Amino acid sequence: MIKYLEKKPMIMIVIGIMGISMSAIFVKYSQAPSVVTAAWRLLWTVGLMSPAVWGFKKQRQELLTTNKKTVVLCAVSGLFLGLHFWSWFESLKHTTVASSTAIVCTEVIWVALGYCLFLKGKITKKAAAAIAVTLAGSMLIAYSDSGEGGNHLYGDMLALGAAVAVACYTLIGRIMRETMSTTAYTYIVYVFCAAALVILGAVQGYSLTDGGISGVVVGLLLSVFSTILGHSIFSWCLKYLSPTFVSASKLCEPVVAAGFAAVLFGEIPGAVQVVGGAVIMGGVLFYSLIE
Repeated sequence: MIKYLEKKPMIMIVIGIMGISMSAIFVKYSQAPSVVTAAWRLLWTVGLMSPAVWGFKKQRQELLTTNKKTVVLCAVSGLFLGLHFWSWFESLKHTTVASSTAIVCTEVIWVALGYCLFLKGKITKKAAAAIAVTLAGSMLIAYSDSGEGGNHLYGDMLALGAAVAVACYTLIGRIMRETMSTTAYTYIVYVFCAAALVILGAVQGYSLTDGGISGVVVGLLLSVFSTILGHSIFSWCLKYLSPTFVSASKLCEPVVAAGFAAVLFGEIPGAVQVVGGAVIMGGVLFYSLIE
């Protein structure tokens, strides 16, 4: 089966797209507070990864010999990832799946800006144009949602915060991956991310039992389908497909997720919202192609 999939990596790409596209849908069904749902997602992920991580001598030794500076940086990375999950999950309570997922997809743009500002990278004129286009698309969505009433605009701002937070996580990961394996890095980050979300929930007055079985089940679904059968599959595909193609394929998420939301929740995006989403994805796709 593995050899067959290695010859047909596009099958895995489709599975990965479906996996990440279900994230917003699962969250919408959760009756638990956003921070509780996010905490359960990471707790399940750590639990499912632990046997594989600690069961192999090489990975176990890497974890046990990790220095304090590395652990601290992983902890900071985990904190940003936790803020991403909380902010994004919370945004879905206030705005539509289409708006939220499209804005979160601007992550790559914030990574580019962070890379330029903090890691002494350079942004070409074409990349700057792609960033401007993407931000213009975000403004179109914000303009559209501002006229919808309720807290749609607040939800858009939370989604933007989620995109910036995950960009910080990605930038730290770029540094840490130079000396750490993917498995060790992600495992340590997930452990700290789970801890941060549990603490954040406690600060907000929530416990892991708030929302009943809903948070537990949705967290498990997110862990299995969106993390393991979503993001992990994209990482696997990098061995067989170009990074640009893999990154670009993730742009299918807002379209697929919006389709699910239209059928399941009756969330039909308006014309300006559709145009804004298309502009965002166009800008991100253009950036992916020129980098």
